[in-house]
Amino acid sequence: MKNMIDKITEFRDERGWGPFHNEKDLAISISLEASELLENFQWKSSEEAVSATRQNIKEEMADILIYLLQLADKMEIDLEEEVFKKMEKNALKYPVHQK
Repeated sequence: MKNMIDKITEFRDERGWGPFHNEKDLAISISLEASELLENFQWKSSEEAVSATRQNIKEEMADILIYLLQLADKMEIDLEEEVFKKMEKNALKYPVHQK
């Protein structure tokens, strides 16, 4: 994940976009890109959407991850660590039911 963050930061800094990438605007951008992802599925079944717009879906997913990683980096959050913590919390909240 560190390698991705470094590449994204390098790309951003080469273009002078850093000053515009504050927490609020990165969070807004995540939401906007998620909406663009949803547009691929509007009025279609999952199968139709994936078949017709798979490449665009992949690109929108990448956009979301790029902004999310930038936000995490800006806020000094280790997303990998937070994912594992959240999974532990979810395991307690939603235990596997034994038969």
